[in-house]
Amino acid sequence: MTTLHCIELTCPVCATAFRSQTVVATNGLGGKRTDFHEHAAGMQPLPYLVHLCTHCGYAGVARDFDDDVVPSTLLQELVSSELTPALRASLPSGSLKYEHAAKVAAWQGNEPRYLADLYLRAAWCCVDEGDTEAERYFRRHAAWAFADALTMFDGVPPDERAVITYLVGELWRRIGDDVEAEQWFDRVADEVTEPTAQGWVLEVAEQQKLQPREWFT
Repeated sequence: MTTLHCIELTCPVCATAFRSQTVVATNGLGGKRTDFHEHAAGMQPLPYLVHLCTHCGYAGVARDFDDDVVPSTLLQELVSSELTPALRASLPSGSLKYEHAAKVAAWQGNEPRYLADLYLRAAWCCVDEGDTEAERYFRRHAAWAFADALTMFDGVPPDERAVITYLVGELWRRIGDDVEAEQWFDRVADEVTEPTAQGWVLEVAEQQKLQPREWFT
């Protein structure tokens, strides 16, 4: 089962000290969806892999709250004007935490691959939260960011390009755009660098194009 641990953090934007929970241990016994969304048996760990200051809305992974993090004046202004108003009286959902973390990461100039991973996790949280509309919204942003990463010279390591290309196709399929999905699935073969080791990517891309499944088997 998923085990959590309480940690003390200080927001680098507003200097508010607060408690958050982080994952100590988890499992993958709940299976893995074909967009690599891994489920744990019992409580899901995703919402606890990122942290959010409920005073101002700044969010990120644990290292984004380190003592040596010094946010720029522009970042502080953006957090105040765009993230603080989005806070709710209740505890923030996992998807909101990842959305805020993605916005902060974008304002800090992080690479598209990093932003894509945050938006993908936001979409996964929406699945667990039962929010279909928000799920599609975050999947689009993840697909666009992964695509941007693939256009960069070193945005994605060569041995990962086939998997990421497949993932973009699977994201568009889950959004409901089968035409865009098929185009990405067809590109997977061109990105394979090790046919033997990456043969499974070709197989699953063909499967999801013709007879899609929800889970890996």
